Amino acid sequence: MSVAGYLAMAAPLRLSSGGAAVALPLLAIEATGDVAVGGSLAAASLAPSIVAAPVVGAVIDRTPRPAPFVAVAGGLTALAFAAASLTGPIPLPLVFLLVLCAGAASPFYMGGLSSVASLVVTSEKRTFGVDALAYNIGSVVGPAVVAAATAFGSARIALVVMSGCALAGVVATLVIGLPRKPAEAGSMLHAIAIGARHLVRHRPIALVTISGAVSQLGAGGLAIASVALAIERTGSPDGGAVVVTAFAVGALLGTIAISVRPVRIPPARDMRLGFAATGLATMIAALALGPGLVWTTVLVGLSGLFTSSSTASMLLLRMQQSPAAVRSQVFTIGAGLRSSANALGAGLAGAANGLGGQTLLVAIGVVWLASAALMLGYPRDAPRLDG
Repeated sequence: MSVAGYLAMAAPLRLSSGGAAVALPLLAIEATGDVAVGGSLAAASLAPSIVAAPVVGAVIDRTPRPAPFVAVAGGLTALAFAAASLTGPIPLPLVFLLVLCAGAASPFYMGGLSSVASLVVTSEKRTFGVDALAYNIGSVVGPAVVAAATAFGSARIALVVMSGCALAGVVATLVIGLPRKPAEAGSMLHAIAIGARHLVRHRPIALVTISGAVSQLGAGGLAIASVALAIERTGSPDGGAVVVTAFAVGALLGTIAISVRPVRIPPARDMRLGFAATGLATMIAALALGPGLVWTTVLVGLSGLFTSSSTASMLLLRMQQSPAAVRSQVFTIGAGLRSSANALGAGLAGAANGLGGQTLLVAIGVVWLASAALMLGYPRDAPRLDG
């Protein structure tokens, strides 16, 4: 299977999830006029992933054919978003239930697909650059499509489009498929216990997982900080969206570059240097002066560029430091923790909004530096466990 085949499966599924996180709050406001309902729907689409991640990972580790599970998860996502677009005629409690189920299924096509990416893209250095590209397509294109659909129609139309994207990913998964892989034996509960023990006790994977999650505390707070800074500098919140878009576009361009030409330094060092560069660029962006937010936007875009290779290296280290018996668990739990940390970062930034946008953006840079500092403890002689 080609790189294009993997992207045809992963990108639409992740795009639908990334776009729905924006569309669901907008829909709730349209349908109910209640912002709190919108926040609850968005949380329902994201929060269950961390709870379901160990089970999903154990299932993928134990099946020789993961494609049908990915397809079912995508189908459930498509159904949930289509139902959500009919909020009003369809009772809100039923919509919540379906969105919760979709959130619980999402680890199959987030960390779950990442854990089998090496079966598809055989060049180790390119594998996770391509996988990171699929994530970034979701995080950039998904919200952009929702914004366009909302501007020319409504949030209901946006959710129909997100449902269609998920369905496209399902069709691609069923048509293209995934290569068969060895299936692990043993009970699910025993496997989950082994996976949890590995994540906690194996120092290299523990550091990679914690560092990756901490970095998302900063990423999650970026939107709040950017809006606050835009209000301080220009008197309008509109520039905040431009700053956040610059970060996302920088990350997307970077992942395109490394999927074509991978970085050739050890992944632990790459992860450390990339997160540190992101933190420094973010702090400088907070202090940058000039007309409006021009230099801040440029520097935040640069900080997004620095995340590209480091994120791909993080995914590569997950594979290298995970035995086959628990590999999918490591990927799904790691992805779930990053998603949860992103949401927590947004909440913390909102709670600290009174500190001002510049202070918040500096703090976000410090968080990225902290995630880089954690990788200083990564053992240089850590042996590979991926056989």
